[in-house]
Amino acid sequence: MMRHKSRRDFIREFGLAALGLTTASSVSQLKAINAAYLNNSENLFNNDYKAIVCFFLAGGNDSFNMVVPRGNPEYDEYKVTRSDLAISQNELLPITPVTSDGRRYGLNPAMNNIHQLFNTGQVSFINNVGPLIEPTTRSDYRNRRSPVPLGLFSHSDQIKNCQTGLPHLRSQFGWGGRMADMVNDMNSNRNVSMNISLSGTNIFQYGQTLVEFAIDPYDGSPGIRGYDPSSAGFNGARTEGIDLLLGVDHDDMYKKTYTDLLKRSLDGSIEFRAAMEQIGELNTQFSNNRISQSFRRICEVIMARDILGFKRQIFFVRMGGWDMHGELIQSHERNLTTVDNALGEFAQGLNEIGMFNNVTTFTISDFGRTLTSNGNGSDHAWGGNAMVMGGDVKGGDMYGTYPTLSLNGDLIVHRGVLIPTTPNDAYFAELALWFGVSPSELPTLFPNIGNFYDTMSGEAPLGFMNL
Repeated sequence: MMRHKSRRDFIREFGLAALGLTTASSVSQLKAINAAYLNNSENLFNNDYKAIVCFFLAGGNDSFNMVVPRGNPEYDEYKVTRSDLAISQNELLPITPVTSDGRRYGLNPAMNNIHQLFNTGQVSFINNVGPLIEPTTRSDYRNRRSPVPLGLFSHSDQIKNCQTGLPHLRSQFGWGGRMADMVNDMNSNRNVSMNISLSGTNIFQYGQTLVEFAIDPYDGSPGIRGYDPSSAGFNGARTEGIDLLLGVDHDDMYKKTYTDLLKRSLDGSIEFRAAMEQIGELNTQFSNNRISQSFRRICEVIMARDILGFKRQIFFVRMGGWDMHGELIQSHERNLTTVDNALGEFAQGLNEIGMFNNVTTFTISDFGRTLTSNGNGSDHAWGGNAMVMGGDVKGGDMYGTYPTLSLNGDLIVHRGVLIPTTPNDAYFAELALWFGVSPSELPTLFPNIGNFYDTMSGEAPLGFMNL
């Protein structure tokens, strides 16, 4: 049986195994090798590629104005509770989940593309999801019989909770980063991290051995300003000076570590740019804003997956502006329009390059918002709704229990704050299983998972992915 060579094997045979401090000559060689590699069909990976995209809605998404009860009497209950924050019943975009709970639902009128993706089985919603340490009732909460996540209702703490998967402690390591540590051996690239961030430094992608490789939605990976091995004049002199500085072999451990880090970062930037020059044009049109352009860039990076030597990748996109204590209706609709356009364009782009089935995109947010109005907006709360998109998503459905929105409901603890009934652990664990983490490794990622799910049951935690 013919062995499929990785890009690293291919480079090694051409005598450029050590990229090291790349020169103008070696950059030219690298481009030639990449071109040869693309034209050699025997070297292309099989289709065992998967990527997850974490779309972080920073500030706390008012997600009960994203997925809304549409039929009577549940809409009347929603309207009474939400008062001036209620969306008109006739404006909601109707959806019919595969699994019916006897109620009718609709989407925010700004979500036209997501509405279509839901109806064609490419998007599903996760209901009343949030951080939990163990199953918690209203009585447990009020009588302090169950531990609650650290810093509940605090932005900084809840950002950590949803990005680390560790609501019981404060950690600097994200569950995306820790998961990347587990599966990174599937990739051959050691200069460019499998964790690609379109939004700079983040907790989600920070692991024990891997951190994010940050790129810009518009400029890609610019590296060190003015560093260009092919330049003459001032930039040529600048490049030569940088090479000399990075070429010093320091005896001091800290200086050596810092220099080695800069060298790897520079090598990664050069390798990344060279790879991006080899891909074709993407025909899908993306809106000219930072969020849509972030998803366009992800499509392009996925197009370069074989050149860069990736079978697994994790992407991160952050969109701010969701902390809507005022002017909620208009601001929320504006933000959802941006999300809707970006995800619609992303789905089209992934279909264009034949990779929609290989990519799963999911949303997280600091927390849900209060069901009650503060007079013009909503405040920090707990449980909320999320959405997930992809070819392996069991789409057109809702998972977890959509709660009653009556203020007399048994999940309301105060001021319209809902206790989650779907734990983040189960939501995240199912994504991890799809990505390639084994069930036995789930407690390493999510120490509280056993309080909600039997990892050895052979069943999916929630059932929204084709595993």
